[in-house]
Amino acid sequence: MVKFADLSSAINEFVKDGETIAMEGFTHLIPFAAGHEIIRQKIKDLTAIRLTPDLIYDQMIGAGCIKKLIFSWGGNPGVGSLHRFRDAYQNSWPQKLEIEEHTHAGLTNKYVAGASGLPFTVMRGYRGSDLFDQTSGVVEINSPFSDEVLTAVSAINPDVTVLHAQQADKAGNVMLWGITGVAREAVFAAKKVLVTVEEVVEEFTPKFNSIIIPNIQIDVISLAPRGAWPSYASGYYERDNSAYIAWDKIAKERDTFLTWLDDVIHKESNAKGPKS
Repeated sequence: MVKFADLSSAINEFVKDGETIAMEGFTHLIPFAAGHEIIRQKIKDLTAIRLTPDLIYDQMIGAGCIKKLIFSWGGNPGVGSLHRFRDAYQNSWPQKLEIEEHTHAGLTNKYVAGASGLPFTVMRGYRGSDLFDQTSGVVEINSPFSDEVLTAVSAINPDVTVLHAQQADKAGNVMLWGITGVAREAVFAAKKVLVTVEEVVEEFTPKFNSIIIPNIQIDVISLAPRGAWPSYASGYYERDNSAYIAWDKIAKERDTFLTWLDDVIHKESNAKGPKS
């Protein structure tokens, strides 16, 4: 049964060293508050999945939380490289980082297979790339119904999926709207689900392009206003582009990153970001 808990307690109970974690959110609703709490609790040796590992995973990689990254695009949107990602992969600082690279469609289909209870799914994709040789769990297969050669991608089932959403109701159902990305697939593929939300409401008001995740799929909900900052939460606040620009300078050198990290570790576990 779903329960409500403060974020520190939720992370402590549901995210463990060595687990496989998916922290999704596509351009908005990125679960920064949860990521910062994982850093504070010094959770380590995670295999981390995300279609677009941007600042949140750069921060967690630099903090030594992530040993393997499964992803389909990595960068600071509109700015450039992820310096902590690059330093870990090229120089093993603060530790060696293993990577597994996919296409957006391929990684999405891995979630779909996991959510469907299947060992793999079949798609047309990866053709013309070297990912067949570089990436595990991606193989060419012959169609049993035609002469076509297709791509099979293995399922992925995170130990825990972490999302940020706009609302939960008091029964523990969650509603999110706007660009929902692979939130639904990541939830149904996971063994455990932790959701942070902007607010708890009596009942939902229908929204355009919204999805509702039923409480039966969720283990714990934490109230975390501005928990997606500096990304945005549609209907609540806009993206803080200045924070994305500033991150490039913070993350470029180890010393400036460590200063930022020390500040995050010693902050209280609300991670709300600056007021609008």
